[in-house]
Amino acid sequence: MAKRMIAMLVVVIAFVAVIGGYKYLQIKKAMSQSYTPPPEAVTTTVAKQETWDTTISAIGTVVAVNGVTLSADLPGVVDQISFDSGRMVGKGDVLLRQDTKQERAQLASAEAQLGLTRVQLARNRSLQAAGIVPKETLDQAAAGFKQAEAAINEIRATIERKTIRAPFAGVLGIRQVNDGQSLASGAPIVSLQALQPVYVNFSVPQREIGLLHTGGAISVTSDSFPGTETGRINAFDSVVNEDTRNIQVQAVFGNASRNLRPGEYVEAQLAQGARTPVIALPVSAISYAPFGDSVFIVEDVKGPDGKTFRGVRQQFVKLGPARGDLVAVLTGVKPGEEIVTSGVFKLRPGAAVVVNNKVQPGASESPKPGNS
Repeated sequence: MAKRMIAMLVVVIAFVAVIGGYKYLQIKKAMSQSYTPPPEAVTTTVAKQETWDTTISAIGTVVAVNGVTLSADLPGVVDQISFDSGRMVGKGDVLLRQDTKQERAQLASAEAQLGLTRVQLARNRSLQAAGIVPKETLDQAAAGFKQAEAAINEIRATIERKTIRAPFAGVLGIRQVNDGQSLASGAPIVSLQALQPVYVNFSVPQREIGLLHTGGAISVTSDSFPGTETGRINAFDSVVNEDTRNIQVQAVFGNASRNLRPGEYVEAQLAQGARTPVIALPVSAISYAPFGDSVFIVEDVKGPDGKTFRGVRQQFVKLGPARGDLVAVLTGVKPGEEIVTSGVFKLRPGAAVVVNNKVQPGASESPKPGNS
């Protein structure tokens, strides 16, 4: 009985050893072979060279050529308001008068004093000519007359300072005072902005300064009005900002439509006229990264086993301006190369791909919400 059990045990051990050895050889063979992941499905396009008009885009701010908030020069009470909010006014138009009853009473007294000093001066001239009074008396009378004149001029200047006039032609803002209101010195009354013409200030990188010149055409758009407004470059700042390496540029617009208002932001386009050769690719074809932008080019790739397959090569590129769904590639891609246009986020250099172009990503220079 014992011999029979030992024989069975030897058979089981031999069976397990054979099975274990077989599995070991299978695992060893599998480990010796390299794993090839399945190919990724992507869409592609063939790179074609195009020519785009060279343009520079920037965000600008509208600034009035003349703009000011009118305020009270002297403290006083509002006596008369002669303007309406939002009205066009001309240079010198009276906008507000403060109460000047006290100053006018002082003016009447000063005018009476002037008349008295004038009579005294004339009398002393006659007496001095006759040798009755000394020259010193005549000089005192002349000085008194000049002091009376100066006092009148001072009062009249005070009355004029309490009359607020438009310093230039423009459009008024919203009134900030009321009849009978007591104003402190410097209290705001209303804003006045000259809207024809206006400036648009914007910044461009220093590398693009050479593309611009005084008198160059510029167009701006905004979501506050339809269409575009056109103007001309007026001036460049004398220094480049050390933090951003940008330089401020100023353009002037006639603004006949009065669409541009101070403080408004606009999108500026500076047309250069020069045509630049580019490779236009869908934005989805670009792999953006802090260390550089790149695309994936489909080509024949040789694997570790020496066999070739359709794979991708990562190529770093220099990008230019964008237009709708397209972006200009300035360097890094050659015409005729097959570029991956979707699925780039799941690719790595040398990855196998299978191309399926039944559905392509958007590639329009002027996309619309209905088809974007």
